[in-house]
Amino acid sequence: MREFAYVRASGVAEAVGLAAEGPVAHLAGGTNLFDLMREEVERPERVVDISRLPLSAIDDLPDGGLRLGALARNAQVAADDRIRRRYPVLARALLNGASPQLRNRATVGGNLLQRTRCRYFYDLGAACNKRSPGAGCDALGGLNRGHAILGASESCVAVHPSDMCVALAALDATVNLTGPEGDRSVPITDFHLLPGATPQVETVLRDGELVTSVDLPPWPPVRGTYVKVRDRASYAFALVSAAVLLEAQEGTITVARIALGGVAAKPWRAYAAEELLTGAATNEQAFDEAAQEAVAGARPLRHNAFKIELARRLIRRTLVELS
Repeated sequence: MREFAYVRASGVAEAVGLAAEGPVAHLAGGTNLFDLMREEVERPERVVDISRLPLSAIDDLPDGGLRLGALARNAQVAADDRIRRRYPVLARALLNGASPQLRNRATVGGNLLQRTRCRYFYDLGAACNKRSPGAGCDALGGLNRGHAILGASESCVAVHPSDMCVALAALDATVNLTGPEGDRSVPITDFHLLPGATPQVETVLRDGELVTSVDLPPWPPVRGTYVKVRDRASYAFALVSAAVLLEAQEGTITVARIALGGVAAKPWRAYAAEELLTGAATNEQAFDEAAQEAVAGARPLRHNAFKIELARRLIRRTLVELS
């Protein structure tokens, strides 16, 4: 790990001001940042500690939704009774996301900004456009079993590792930001970017901006769950995961949300599959068609074609269980 300057921000305005002065790394829980710095994937000259800012509350919103502070711990969110009752899909995603020790440190904002766990991204001897733009992508012809099948490009086939973000995508959450130009809000489905020709640009964050909170809109009572397929039952990243919400009245589907993890550089909302389900009967044919549509356009690599069928079966099984 290289030397760096350490500054503790006393308030949100100071954190934004320090970031506006030049590139910094924000330190909250540090569960991902420390790994990146230790491996010298990231080499910040300044680290701004934001861990003591007043951004850890979980507050009720006037419309019936919830606001999650960016510094709320994953364990705190998963254990909150309001989350467990009104947004169980989020609680399940968080409990599937990491070990208890990591959940006690990891934060909502840090989870949003996780970097990929692609082995070539962490290997300084490998070509990686995300780490070094223009270097190439060794994952394309390398060991790519865990890589993307949707939304990838010739520049990058890495996947986003978060479980929490998949649930937030299904719930239509909103990310609140503050920066030198003021405050703004971005739908979670627009916050992360697909790689295209610039895989090093992973989110819509502007220079100096800070994630302050995430808003969960009010949801009527619907059935929902988060399911994750991984190589081992203990802490591991998803090969494929799915956050699914489903509600039906008299055998007709009225609400359907499907978001996938482990398949793209961002949580992947299966909008076309949702449209097929809405208004359809709760039967196996509708579920089969939706599962097929959810992975339409998938482009597998040499070692990960199995993800297509895995995603189909995971979606279909989950829809059956929720119907």
